[in-house]
Amino acid sequence: MIMKEIRFGPNTDEHDFNFKVKHAIKFLEEGSKVKAYVHFKGRSIAYKEKGELILLKFAQELEEYGKVELLPKLEGNRMFLFLAPLPKKKK
Repeated sequence: MIMKEIRFGPNTDEHDFNFKVKHAIKFLEEGSKVKAYVHFKGRSIAYKEKGELILLKFAQELEEYGKVELLPKLEGNRMFLFLAPLPKKKK
């Protein structure tokens, strides 16, 4: 299974966020898994909550396309979130 990565910064603005959500929807519809992460540089690690909010909002936006496999988890200077595509509905 293909894993696509989407990267955010702790201060990703609304427009970039929506743009990345559109990409993630496309990936999930193609049947790829999505690994979204917030990359903290230097002192921005102080905004851990901000990063978590971005990832949770991201997961919420993609509810109808994919399910969360792993809730936001901090590893080093990155916070990860894994999404798997929902099984296709048979017609």
